[in-house]
Amino acid sequence: MERNKSKYEILVELAKRRGIFWPAYEIYGGVAGFYDFGPIGLSIKNNIMNEWRYYLIHNVDVNVVEIETPIITPRIVLKASGHEDHFTDPITECKSCGRVYRADHLIEETIGKKVEGLSMDELWKIIQEHNIKCPECGGELTKPKPALLLFKTEIGPYKGSKAYLRPETAQGMFTNFKNILNIARNKLPLGIAQIGRVGRNEISPRQGLLRLREFTIMELEFFFDPEKSYEEVLNILKKRNELRNEKLNILTAKTKLEGKEDTQTYTTIDLIEENIVANPWMAYWMAIGNIFLRKIGIPPNKIRFDEKLPEEKAHYSEQTFDQEVLTEKYGWIEVAGYSYRTTYDLRRHIKYSKADLTFFKKYKKPKKVKKKKIAPNPTKIRELAGEKFPLIMKALSEMDKESLLLELESKGYIDVLDVKIPRTAFYIKEEEVLVHGEKIIPHVVEPSFGLERIFYVLLENSLHITNDQKIVLRLPYRIAPYMAAVFPLVSGTRPEHVKMVNLARKIREILISNRITVYYDEEGSIGKRYVRADEIGIPLAITVDYQSIEDNTVTIRHRDTRKQKRIHIDKIIEEISQYFR
Repeated sequence: MERNKSKYEILVELAKRRGIFWPAYEIYGGVAGFYDFGPIGLSIKNNIMNEWRYYLIHNVDVNVVEIETPIITPRIVLKASGHEDHFTDPITECKSCGRVYRADHLIEETIGKKVEGLSMDELWKIIQEHNIKCPECGGELTKPKPALLLFKTEIGPYKGSKAYLRPETAQGMFTNFKNILNIARNKLPLGIAQIGRVGRNEISPRQGLLRLREFTIMELEFFFDPEKSYEEVLNILKKRNELRNEKLNILTAKTKLEGKEDTQTYTTIDLIEENIVANPWMAYWMAIGNIFLRKIGIPPNKIRFDEKLPEEKAHYSEQTFDQEVLTEKYGWIEVAGYSYRTTYDLRRHIKYSKADLTFFKKYKKPKKVKKKKIAPNPTKIRELAGEKFPLIMKALSEMDKESLLLELESKGYIDVLDVKIPRTAFYIKEEEVLVHGEKIIPHVVEPSFGLERIFYVLLENSLHITNDQKIVLRLPYRIAPYMAAVFPLVSGTRPEHVKMVNLARKIREILISNRITVYYDEEGSIGKRYVRADEIGIPLAITVDYQSIEDNTVTIRHRDTRKQKRIHIDKIIEEISQYFR
């Protein structure tokens, strides 16, 4: 191993050599922003996903369910969500060579100043003041302009309807909110989780696995009643002291506005009581996310939460914290984001779809209230609708009456099947009724994790070079691509060698039948096989040797210490299982 290589260079070389990852379509020169994952890399990714499911779906104090929705998204959905209007990045083009760059990133790389969220005019002013040129040819750059990051497609052949590849999994969860709420017996709080592929047409991705055009998101939309959030979270923290006292490193927006980059450590309860978070559920999920990263092997001192400034937040967010991990190659990089989306998404989908995406909040005691009731006037609607009358009446019957009334009162009309129906075409009367509750639009907190970014920071953090210049990938046991390796000491045609191989293969079968994933290798010297296993992070290696065929004992070697101990074959399952509880 060359001593002067950086950890990143060693990792990239190892990744291709051992089947972890490499650029996609490499035989055709590759395409920026796309990577393939080999058998070892895919296994590691799947194990990270399983750990995420454990910590954010199963081992939580609230009801969270997982769903799956399509990758292709009708245009109207992303119009309603605001992505079609807001999901853009600033681009600048070289007038000489035609290369296109993301303007804010180019500025940051050139002058070392963060400019995310600035307007096109502000970015252009900086480019001119600092005389920033094309990094490739030194040519003049054009004034920045917004570029839509959505991948366009069509649903149906020929003249299909416009659609996009989803840039996040969130909208599938918002549009399914009512379905899942019904399944959950109309109870809040409620979490809906999804893991899936997404596409973002990045302008000039140049950071390996950190800025991809196609990647995997592990996302959770958590719906709750904001009037109950403080009480609900405090009750959980009273029962779980370890969660209440979880320590999080926070870089607040206030600190950044003061020109500082100092983080301060808060406990979960501190975040709530000192009003660092806009809602208590933000603190809860940030603490859960902190535990998740710690448990999969990221040191606490390399994790921080960076609160986004107003101009840095997404269009749907009232408050955002990026969870970042410190890397050797790239410095602090975002691996997850926590956004307080309030009612933005559900409200927008109610507006565009006319569907009822509310939650019925029951009162402790019924109340007498004055309430407006609305019903269509068939005679007037027939005059306006003509032959569309049956379809319009059917559409009106399926609409939420409260939303219909609100729209009529705000606009004076409602548009149904391209027919504007005025307020005068409805019967509206006020009467005193006994109500048992009210419809509310739940608030939402979203923890969203980038799988490939977590994958990269975990590999970088796990990569170790021993004193004898050997590579060891010290992945946490649950993340490793295989739980154990099985090796016969030697293989060959001599009777004792054949017995070793047969016994090793029998052990492999026993392990697999007990749901223990196994890497089996009988090629080359035992030393080289240990090296191969260490390089892909297998924590335990079982070796069948001459003594094994005499007394049914084997050696178990530990990856990180290289220490070995001898145990009977009957004890192998118990020995391995203790490391994966």
